[in-house]
Amino acid sequence: MNVASLRSSHRNKAVLAVLAVALVAAGWWIFGGGETAAPAPPSVPVGVIRAEQRDVPHMASGIGTVESLHNVTLRPQVEGVLAEVLFQEGQMVRKGDLLARIDDRSIAAALAQAQAEKARNEAQLRAAEQDLTRYENLVKEEAISRQTVEQQQGTVGELRAAVNASAAAVAAAQVQLSYTRITAPVTGRVGLRRVDPGNLVRASDSDGLVTVAQIAPISVVFSLPQTLLTSVQPLLKQPDRALVTAYDRDNGTPLAEGRLSMIDNQIDTATGTIKLRAEFDNADGSLWPGQFVTVRLQIGQSPKATVVSPRAVKQGLDGPFVFRINNGKAEVVPVTLGYTTDSEVVITSGIAPGETIVSDGQSRLKDGAPVKIVEGEGAAAVAEETP
Repeated sequence: MNVASLRSSHRNKAVLAVLAVALVAAGWWIFGGGETAAPAPPSVPVGVIRAEQRDVPHMASGIGTVESLHNVTLRPQVEGVLAEVLFQEGQMVRKGDLLARIDDRSIAAALAQAQAEKARNEAQLRAAEQDLTRYENLVKEEAISRQTVEQQQGTVGELRAAVNASAAAVAAAQVQLSYTRITAPVTGRVGLRRVDPGNLVRASDSDGLVTVAQIAPISVVFSLPQTLLTSVQPLLKQPDRALVTAYDRDNGTPLAEGRLSMIDNQIDTATGTIKLRAEFDNADGSLWPGQFVTVRLQIGQSPKATVVSPRAVKQGLDGPFVFRINNGKAEVVPVTLGYTTDSEVVITSGIAPGETIVSDGQSRLKDGAPVKIVEGEGAAAVAEETP
């Protein structure tokens, strides 16, 4: 074999060796030898809460108006000049306090005249009764006729009627005289004075002199949907449970606590609501007649309930569910909801108290996804913004 043939033979062997190595490498790559492990999916940052167990009151809310239990407009019942006013506008008065006085001189004179007429009739009656006694003794001796006795009996009867009439006149004059003293019919606060002293007042005056409104206790009238009627009715039989709280409508500040006192006897067919009244002690005067307030009434309770934030509950095609954290991963758990408000949700089945539930960051979660729990006040923002 010459040198050229030898070189050609070595070249062919080298080529075959390279091809063999290439085929082995290709086979190793094709059949998996060149594959690398897939990277683990990134953890999703989430905010979490723990399911709590506590008694949850069921509350009903409505808009109410503060109303005085007694609001009286004082009007004169006799005609006369308003002699004096004995109150200050806005003053607190007690029942029976003298508030104003009407000039009573003419009525006092009429009373004195009626009393004098009564005294005269009583004197005449006594004289006629004495004459009747004498006549009855004389008729027994046949000294006078029976007719004389009968006539005297008639005179006595007339005088007795006159005495009764004069007594009624005295009583009427006394009533008229009492009307000149205007007193507070209830304990409360007086309003704006509508008539000044020196003016002639009459019983026909429509505006009256002043109003007196009872402030303590006071009531709030409010409405609830008729669907709550069956829940509210039992509360009247259990006063300790019929608790009502009144709140300021502007900032939600609690103003007073009271109790449900009555339910209206019919439903408003136009609005489908029922009116209720609650009474408040109002010793500090925090409620004012005519004021609009928000009223919350406890109509029931879920004892030892499992409670989570509404943010933790999501709606799916098969109903509500939550993400529960189990061994660092999110687990989809269908739940059954009970009493729900803007701030809390009662879970009747699906999760137990103490379990860790995702409250923020659910938008990127799926069943089995690893999670990274974000702590602190910024958990919600971080969970929603972190890619």
